[in-house]
This record gives sequence, C-alpha cells and structure tokens, in this order.
Amino acid sequence: MITLRKSKDRGYADHGWLKSYHSFSFAGYYDAEHMGFGNLRVINEDRIAPGTGFGTHGHKDMEIISYVLSGSIGHKDSLGNGASIPPGDVQRMSAGKGIMHSEFNHAPKDETHFLQIWIEPNVTSINPGYEQKTFAADQKRGQLRLVASQDGAQGSVTIHADAKMYAGLFDGTEKAQITLDPTRKAYVHLVRGALTVNGQALQAGDAAKLEGEQALAVDGGRDAEVIIFDLAA
Repeated sequence: MITLRKSKDRGYADHGWLKSYHSFSFAGYYDAEHMGFGNLRVINEDRIAPGTGFGTHGHKDMEIISYVLSGSIGHKDSLGNGASIPPGDVQRMSAGKGIMHSEFNHAPKDETHFLQIWIEPNVTSINPGYEQKTFAADQKRGQLRLVASQDGAQGSVTIHADAKMYAGLFDGTEKAQITLDPTRKAYVHLVRGALTVNGQALQAGDAAKLEGEQALAVDGGRDAEVIIFDLAA
C-alpha cells in the first residue's frame, strides 16, 4: 500500500527569520493523523535567514540528522564539537541522556535551506554523540546511496535506531530499486524536482508512505533529489 502526502498539506510556520514546513506534528503544528511514521518522528524543511539561527537548546533520547540543501549550518554543542555543515554532508547527533547545541546561519546574505530529521532511538540514556560525513553528488547520482544506518554500513553515519536512510539524485533515464521487508515501513521524501515512486508521481515536498511493499523503485526523475527511510513498524 502506498499513501501520498502532498507538499501543500504539510504544516507551515513563518517566524520571520525561520520558515518551516512540518511533515509531522511539531511545535505549534498538531495533526493527530501525522504524528510520525514508524520510528520516523520529524522531517522539518527549514529556511533560515542570513545571520540568524537556533540558539542553544537541549535534546534527549533522539537521533537527529541534518541534511543541508543550500547554504550551510554552523553547529556547536556541549560535547565541544564545532562544525560547518555544507550541502552533501550528513550530520548525525545522538542526543542520548542529554545534549545542548546551537545551529546558525553565519552567511551575511545567503539563506540556509536544510532538512531536520528526528528518528526515535532503540536505546535510551546513552552517552550523546556526533558524526558528520560527506557524500559527494557522484555517490548519489542515479542510485540510492545509504547515508545512515544502525551499523554504519557502506560508510554511512551510525544511528542508534532501527532505520536506514538513503539519498539519491535522478534525472532522465536514471532509475534505482531497493528491496523492502513488507513487515516494515518505508517513507519517501522528495527534496526537489519530480520523481516517480512505484508508479506514483511526486513533486518537490511530496512524500510517499509505503506499507506491506516488497520493493521500492524510483524513475522518471527531473532534477530530482530524494531521501528514503527504511523504518521499524
């Protein structure tokens, strides 16, 4: 079974310095039918104005992934990490028993556009941790590149959650397929462009929820960038 969620149906918040679309209930946006999907809890598509950002704040027992689309994010945390996250990098922060961090757009003129993703962990009260890796465009071109997994397979970042995250770039005749366990769930978020997923057409910001499926196939891309999650039910 495949269920589509159109971009326009997401929650939206405009804070001036921050404009954010919420795929699932978050902060002031509440929708009882969209509280998450499997152990995927948050996908926020954020646009941060130049010279602004999220001040120091805390998280606990959550796997948090940042996926930058344009611009960059300056990250600082209570573990002593300080980094800039550009497009192509995947950052994983395990909040564990507690972490404080900030995210800031230091650019004087350019907006930062990124996805903030939360996945519920399968272990709690662990020591917090941080990891950041680069996945160049040629690693994602015409294929679904594993970028996050529970065991760090294929050089992906390691998350403390029963989930896998793939990223891919597709255009023209490029296509790819992954095998699914029908007892699990899969979630597709089209970052940009247009793409067909198991015969269903998606536009930028659209999502597809898959349940009971044995495979996930993408094709018909037009300047498409997509992320896909294999999730615990």
